[in-house]
Amino acid sequence: MKTTLLVVGRTVEKHFITAIDDYIQRTKYFLSFDMEVIPELKNTKNLSMDQQKEKEGELILKALQPGDVIVLLDEHGKEMRSIEFADYMKRKMNTVNKRLVFIIGGPYGFSEKVYQAAHEKISMSKMTFSHQMIRLIFVEQVYRAMTILNGGPYHHE
Repeated sequence: MKTTLLVVGRTVEKHFITAIDDYIQRTKYFLSFDMEVIPELKNTKNLSMDQQKEKEGELILKALQPGDVIVLLDEHGKEMRSIEFADYMKRKMNTVNKRLVFIIGGPYGFSEKVYQAAHEKISMSKMTFSHQMIRLIFVEQVYRAMTILNGGPYHHE
C-alpha cells in the first residue's frame, strides 16, 4: 500500500518544512509514504469562499487515481487516540490495494464533490490548527502509528 498526504498549497514556514520532511523520511522506513502538493489558486481575491472551494476541489479530484481510498482530514471526522490510529493504519495496510490518500484541504475546507468522493473523514482534534501545523501533526501521527505497530520505543503509554 502506498500512502499519500495530499495538501493544497505549499508549506511556507521553514521550521514546519524541516520537521515535516524529517517525519516523512522516518516514516518511509516502515511505509511507502509521500506528500503531494496541489499549487494554491492564484487571484483568489475575486473568488467567493464557495468558488475557491470548488476550484480547489477540482484540483484535488484531478490528483486522485482510480482505486484510491480517500480520507479527508476534517473537523467533522472521527477522532482517535494514537493507539486507535495505529490500529486503523494496520487495518488499512491489510485491505487497501492501491493508495491510501489523506487530504488536507484549503483554508475554507472541501467542496461538496470532494466530500462525495471521500470514503472516510478523520478529525485530528476538536481544536483548530493552521493548515501548515496540521501537516506536521498528521505526519508525526503516521510515524507514531508505525512505531506503535512495529514495537518501537517512540510511543509511551
